[in-house]
Amino acid sequence: MKYELRKKALYLEYATVGYNVLEGFFSIFAGVLAGSIALVGFGLDSAIESASGCVLIWRLTRKGLDESGEERVERKAARLVAWSFFALGGYVLFESARKLYYMEAPEPSLLGIVIAALSIITMPALAYLKHATAVKMNSRALAADSKETLVCALLSVALLIGLGLNYLYGLWWADPAAALVIVVFIFWEGYEMFEESRGQ
Repeated sequence: MKYELRKKALYLEYATVGYNVLEGFFSIFAGVLAGSIALVGFGLDSAIESASGCVLIWRLTRKGLDESGEERVERKAARLVAWSFFALGGYVLFESARKLYYMEAPEPSLLGIVIAALSIITMPALAYLKHATAVKMNSRALAADSKETLVCALLSVALLIGLGLNYLYGLWWADPAAALVIVVFIFWEGYEMFEESRGQ
């Protein structure tokens, strides 16, 4: 049973990494073209999601460890996921504030809207499957990663709102404002994951 759960978790992480590599590339590409911090930040979130997925793949492929070894690896993996939240939150906070201060208006991006809509469908499904598997495996690292995938889904909503308002009504400030909305949640999740990793 444990082997089957580990195998399922690995497949979910492979799917997460594969999707996020593509999502990140197209988001950053579209964001650079449009001058959109929300899109670039979203693309960087995808890169962190990929890194987080790689951490979990590393975690799930560690074999032959005793209970204390498993706990050490689990703690390290959860902490790496937590730091990825802080890295993402710091970048998005800085760039969003800078865009608002200098009133840098992004161009409307239909490609960005399509990317956000696809992610709103894909990310919650992956987050749910990973969380359910984490509960069965009693894996805090996988649970932390599922929350990061959920953050990506929430970022998709903020991204879609910001891009949509700019595309439909020309409200340039909606793009960096939408990115700022999610920053508090990103930092809070990072803090929670870090505290959980210390308490294992």
